[in-house]
Amino acid sequence: MSNWLKLTEVTGGYGTSQVLFGVDMHIDTGEVVTLMGRNGMGKTTTVRAIMGLNPITGGDIQILGQSISHLKSHHIAKLGIGYVPEGRQVFPNLTVTENLIATAANRFGLDAPWTLEKVMDLFPRLRERDTQYARTLSGGEQQMLAIGRALMTNPQFMILDEATEGLAPLIREEIWHILEHNLKESGQAILVIDKHPKAMARIADRHFIMEKGRLVWEGDSEALLASADVQERYLGV
Repeated sequence: MSNWLKLTEVTGGYGTSQVLFGVDMHIDTGEVVTLMGRNGMGKTTTVRAIMGLNPITGGDIQILGQSISHLKSHHIAKLGIGYVPEGRQVFPNLTVTENLIATAANRFGLDAPWTLEKVMDLFPRLRERDTQYARTLSGGEQQMLAIGRALMTNPQFMILDEATEGLAPLIREEIWHILEHNLKESGQAILVIDKHPKAMARIADRHFIMEKGRLVWEGDSEALLASADVQERYLGV
C-alpha cells in the first residue's frame, strides 16, 4: 500500500516560535489515522503545515511521493485534500445549499462523485435547512455543513481538525458514526484530530499522540485501548 501523505522530520511554528520538532508520520491510501494530544501540543500546527498555511522550517511533506513543502495552500488543496478546519469556518452569509455548491468539484473524474443530493442524504438535517443561512445553524449543524462542503470537493484525502470539539454528545456520536460507517467503509483516507481515544479506536486504523510538538506514541487501536498509562499521561483521560 502506498503512502498518500508522508511527513519526514518536519519542523515549523509561528514566526520565531518553534512548535514542531521533527514530526515523522505517514498515512496510506484508504487508511484512517488519528493525531491525538492535549490542547496546545502542535496538532493544528501540523495540519496547517500540511495544508501550506504555515511554512515549515525543516524536513519535507509529500503527497504520493511529490514534495509539497513549498506549494501554496490552494495548489495543495487541488491535489485532493478536503480540509475541515478547527472552528468549522463555514460561509455565514450563504445558505446551506450555497455553501455546499461553492466548493463542488470532481477533479479526478470519479464515477460516483459526491453530489449535493448525496451529501443531503448523508446529513438529513442539512436538507431540512437547505435555504437557511449558515450563521443560523447550530454548532453541530455547522460542523455537518463543513464536512459536507469538504466532501463536495471529492477529495482523495480528508483532514478533520477537532470535528467534534464543543458539540453535544449525541451530535458528536452522530458525526463519529458517519466517519466510521460511511466514510471509512467507502475507503476514504482520513486524518482525524481528536482527543477521545475510545471513539477513535472504533474509527481509525492507526493512532499518533503528540506532546509538545513531538510524536511520542504510535500504535493500532488494540494497543491504544490497552495503554491506559499512555492515555492518562498524554490525553488526560
